[in-house]
Amino acid sequence: MTRPVTLPWLPVDRLTPSQAVDALVEALRGGLDPEACPARLGVPVPAGELLVMPAATAEYAGVKIAGVAPGNARRGLPRITGSYLLLDGATLLPLALLDGAALTTLRTPAVTALALDRLAAPEAAHLVLFGAGPQAYGHLDALLAVRPLRRVTVVARRAEAGAALVGYAASLGLPAAAGSAAQVAEADLVVCCTTATEPLFDGAAVPAHAAVAAVGSHSPTAREVDAALVRRASCYVEARAVARREAGDLVLAEPDWERVANLAELVAGTAEVRTDRPRFFKSVGMAWQDLAVAAAIHRGQDRTR
Repeated sequence: MTRPVTLPWLPVDRLTPSQAVDALVEALRGGLDPEACPARLGVPVPAGELLVMPAATAEYAGVKIAGVAPGNARRGLPRITGSYLLLDGATLLPLALLDGAALTTLRTPAVTALALDRLAAPEAAHLVLFGAGPQAYGHLDALLAVRPLRRVTVVARRAEAGAALVGYAASLGLPAAAGSAAQVAEADLVVCCTTATEPLFDGAAVPAHAAVAAVGSHSPTAREVDAALVRRASCYVEARAVARREAGDLVLAEPDWERVANLAELVAGTAEVRTDRPRFFKSVGMAWQDLAVAAAIHRGQDRTR
């Protein structure tokens, strides 16, 4: 009989947002191809949805089991739950466990920051941020790590939650205020991290110099931006294959997929970035991102021993 293994619990906050961005860049520059990564498995359950997200490289493998429980908000509980199991790549022996929700809150903003740092105008300083949940806080931290923001406008469904995020931004030294969707017309950066299933703003109002990111859903029938924005923007995704299945913002707008670039191309510098039109990045979340960030946390732990 084999003995039960007690795995170390790795705190996700050992990695800074900028270090998480670096981990993603390292994975892509190391030859990882997001287009070839395993598909996410989604299983409907009474409370919502269970997601199983595996990924592997030669050095590490891992799987995130996440729960999406819409009813948790009424209970004062997080909407996203889960755990991450990190494995040795060569033997597939377990190495560590991580908080899956905390990992998601770190890696999703890091993906957005990585894309927008390459898509935003050099002088971009005004962020219009839709949402006031954990992802909104994470995105503010991550964007500050790569961009010299000077103004934040928070657009939130609940005034109390929006005011709390405004206060957090102010504590970071950023001029911040609650605002409305119409203020996308003044934005340099727009980030949508909500549970919305219908467009949050008029895409025609977004300035040509602005860069927009939407991360709120992985459903082909839900979207945070409208077809007007998608059709006038240059579009970028984590991987075209997964975007065709899960990115409702694009699927519902029926873009020319041949003109949609992926994140690896953006990092490699082979994707065209035009400045005469908005740039739109749509993220649905992929398992390789969790693995890259979890592996960086594990490597950091080894260095401190």
